This record gives sequence, structure tokens and C-alpha cells, in this order.
Amino acid sequence: MKKLVIASKNPVKLDATLEGFRRMFPEESFEAEGIAVPSEVSNQPRADAEVFRGARQRVENAARAAPDADFWVGIEGGIEEKNSEMEAFAWVVIKSKDGRYGKGRTGTFFLPKGIAELLQQGKELGEANDAVFGLKNSGQESGAVGALTGNVIDRTAYYVTAVMLALIPFRNERLYNP
Repeated sequence: MKKLVIASKNPVKLDATLEGFRRMFPEESFEAEGIAVPSEVSNQPRADAEVFRGARQRVENAARAAPDADFWVGIEGGIEEKNSEMEAFAWVVIKSKDGRYGKGRTGTFFLPKGIAELLQQGKELGEANDAVFGLKNSGQESGAVGALTGNVIDRTAYYVTAVMLALIPFRNERLYNP
């Protein structure tokens, strides 16, 4: 059984990580533990580089806090303003016990003006989403992507693909580590 340490206690990130690993490696068994570690970026990262850095720092901090894992996973969501619109996305960084890395990014979706304005006023995406849709703690559940798609894509499903993309180098070791 392979041990996964997810750099978050958010159940959405735990579920997405387990689902991604199980789909990419159906012959393996996994156990997952979530731990709270800092991202060392702002509470609401506002640029692609900052979001990536947050995921990477989560992985490094998780590896220091729980060194006995086979893989450490960091998922960091963020926003970025582009052409006067606000986009949302997340990065996934995975580190193996032998020190190799995999990286994947979610798809991007654009936020409605009401949410973007709240973000520009300093709110985090989960807070803005809750205010606009009348939800509570949506960041621990379906998230903005769920609210905006009518849960056709919930936050777990949104992250699963990025986890699988980050696992490509581990599934194809001979191509990435010749």
C-alpha cells in the first residue's frame, strides 16, 4: 500500500487526490492522510506563478512534516486577471519519495463580474462565491466551479484531471527519467 500525504485537510483535495491516483494506477492500493501546512503565499494567490509556488511550497512543507510517505501532493487554487476578466484555476504538484516531481494544472474558467468585484475588494474566492450564491463554506464542497456549472463539474472532479496530469511522469518513468 502506497502512502499519500496531501498538504491540506480539505476533503475535496483528499478525495480528488485519491481518485486521481486510483485512476492512473488501478493496480495499486493507496492510503491518504491530509495535513495542514502553509503554502507560504497569500491566502488568495493572484497570479499563475504565485499559485504554482503555493502548490510547490505545500509539497515541500508536507514532505518535511510527514517524511514517511511515498508521495506528497500540493493543490493550490488561485485567480489571475486577464484582459479585464478574472480567471480561476489551480496547480497540482506531486513529489515522490525519490525526489521526482509531477505538475499539472486545471482548466481555466472565467468568473462573473460580481465575484470578480468581490475578489478585487480583497475577498477570497470561496467567500465571494458564498456571498454571490448564498452558500456556506463552498470551498470545502463544490466550490465556484460547482456553483457556476450547476454541479455538472464539482470541485473534486475539477481537481481530479489535474492530479492525473501531474502523475504522467510517474506513469511514464522511462520517458521522463531515461
